[in-house]
Amino acid sequence: MGHRALVAYERIDGNYNLHYSHWGGCDLRLKHTITEATPFGGECPTEHAHQAFDALVRGRDVHSVLNEYGRLGAADVDLEPRAVDVTINEVIEEWLDFLQHEAFYVVDTDLAVTAYRTLWFGLCYESEVVQESTFIGNGALRTVRWYQGEPVGDGYTRGEFAGVKQTVAAMVDRGVFTQAGALDYLETTVRDAICPHGEVRIARPEQG
Repeated sequence: MGHRALVAYERIDGNYNLHYSHWGGCDLRLKHTITEATPFGGECPTEHAHQAFDALVRGRDVHSVLNEYGRLGAADVDLEPRAVDVTINEVIEEWLDFLQHEAFYVVDTDLAVTAYRTLWFGLCYESEVVQESTFIGNGALRTVRWYQGEPVGDGYTRGEFAGVKQTVAAMVDRGVFTQAGALDYLETTVRDAICPHGEVRIARPEQG
């Protein structure tokens, strides 16, 4: 099944190229495997990886980069971008699947990595009333606290959020919350739970 993640690499023009990692969500591993020596993760630094990374962040044509550097070996992140020249807001609202993608990473031009855990706001699996929920652009991204290279409380926080969703869904079924009110409550819960130096980004579907 994998532990899917998306990775946004900052370009020299300030926008981002978006890449996919099939196992990158596991233990937020890309926080450590994406380095100056291994810009696409993996354990074996190669000159080709550096050259491919530099070409892509400078905006070189993707097809020419793939033709030249298409075989990087056992990298953690796919070389071929899912999208190029996009903003972070566009990624969060139009590309990030908060159900399928367990993590999201932002990598700046110096290869500093910020790791976010995804929390999906969909209630269709918990509620009897809610029949469907949007996957794309419907959830929260939150950073985690790191201690000695480990994400502190990551599993607990995800479990706690799952419990809140169960309670909120029950309130929707009883008519206490509207669906919009339920999303408001989930958003407030995530914001209140973040540590003082943490960061939360929220994506909400358009109300139509």
